[in-house]
Amino acid sequence: MRTPSSRPLALIAGASLALLAGCGSSSDSSNDGSTSQGAKSSSAIPVVASTNVYGDIAKQIGGDKVDVTSIMSNPDQDPHSYEANTQNQLTLSKAKVVIENGGGYDDFVDRMLKSSNSSAEVINAVKVSGKSALKGGELNEHVWYDFPTVAKIADSIAAALRMADSADAATFTRNADIFKAKLTPLQTKEADIKKKHGGEAIGITEPVPLYMTEASGLVNKTPKEYSEAVEEGDDVSPKILQETLALYSGKQVKSLVYNAQTSGPQTQRVEDAAKAAGTPVVPVTETLPKGKDYLGWMTDNVDALASALGK
Repeated sequence: MRTPSSRPLALIAGASLALLAGCGSSSDSSNDGSTSQGAKSSSAIPVVASTNVYGDIAKQIGGDKVDVTSIMSNPDQDPHSYEANTQNQLTLSKAKVVIENGGGYDDFVDRMLKSSNSSAEVINAVKVSGKSALKGGELNEHVWYDFPTVAKIADSIAAALRMADSADAATFTRNADIFKAKLTPLQTKEADIKKKHGGEAIGITEPVPLYMTEASGLVNKTPKEYSEAVEEGDDVSPKILQETLALYSGKQVKSLVYNAQTSGPQTQRVEDAAKAAGTPVVPVTETLPKGKDYLGWMTDNVDALASALGK
């Protein structure tokens, strides 16, 4: 679990107004990494999401009734190193609905909302999920890889939009129902993987895909010390690194599911070891790839997993 003291997805020196006043930023979304989805109009509900994952879901539910800005949207950027800026502060201050991940992932959102005295309706995905710490005391905050949770988030977004615009309440409810129905085939694909490959071992670099792999009945064999160190940006001990590499040289796992958005020498060695051993690799990311919506992205992820296990 990422916390404000461990490689936060946050403003480096805090979000005090004094600091924000002294930081330069551009209103051009291409400079700060944020994107705006949908045509802007005076009647559209301003929605701000910490990542384009939630921004896309909000757009699918709100349609042309919302003006969605996603703060983190660059698929080439490591979200863990994102530095919030004054443009983010301004955008959040104008929002009526804010969607954050929570769980220590994007704490800058809460700090900025507090400093701007925002009255926005805030949806915290981790709180909506009802997830608690995993065995061993760590929360896996990557709840957008858990499809039942995403269905709950869709309902929460629809409820927040109904509060902001009661005249279009029926539209928001209907769109949320349509979106949730499209999650069902993804869960069916996971169930099919579980039927064919349940109990088989995989490796990871970070906990990003674990909700998906666990729902598919797969067992993660990567040493906890390795994935935690990579997630926190710490060095992996030589002993743990060798144990991890041995999973591939010893043909102990069927696939490597790795976070392609966070890379470094330690993860590269694992990827190289998997490829050298002929172990199929499945790249996953934390934000939407360019040109993809949430449902298409997750369909690609689950299909890639099934394909790798079938080799």
